[in-house]
Amino acid sequence: MGAMCDWSLIPDAGHCDVWWSPRQAGGPIHQVIGVTQDDFAALLERMTKAAEAGDGTAFAACFTADGVYNDYIYGPHAGRAAIADMLVGQFHRDATDYRWSFFQPLCAGELGYAWSLSAFTSTVPEFAGRKVVIDGMSRFRLKDGLIADYAESVNGGVAMAQLGVQPARMAKVMDKWAGWLNAKPTTAAYLDGHKGGKHGQT
Repeated sequence: MGAMCDWSLIPDAGHCDVWWSPRQAGGPIHQVIGVTQDDFAALLERMTKAAEAGDGTAFAACFTADGVYNDYIYGPHAGRAAIADMLVGQFHRDATDYRWSFFQPLCAGELGYAWSLSAFTSTVPEFAGRKVVIDGMSRFRLKDGLIADYAESVNGGVAMAQLGVQPARMAKVMDKWAGWLNAKPTTAAYLDGHKGGKHGQT
């Protein structure tokens, strides 16, 4: 969850260790092996405690060796060294009094979701001393009990309003975010699949 932030830096329930699901309508069911609900919650606890402490090594250890952290401000960081540097060199460079907690974590096989709240005080000179609290939804792709890919959905406008970012600057940032969303292959596939109706029929 990107700490706030120099906006000019934005780059161009129970166990779920076994999850049964239909392969397709009317098809055979199959078994997906993943982590338990308790293990997933414990992993998120380790992750956020390390984030709050600014412990890049411990934070990166929550990820696979080739894991990716996709931050809504600082962009993607691949590999433990890059993830550790992001936490120390960006999150804790731009904010202090950092807090981050996940709530209601759910996992199904190798996929997890959780809602979060985070808070911090900006140390960016332009916004120094401004306090911010934001919420978000996070998606975790899991492998061998660790995070292989992390992505988040956050309303950055809420953070910018609390920082006192000017409206024109906010609009510029949001235009860039909209461009990122529309450029994603998953977005294009989603829109193409829905042309002509719900099931993509013309």
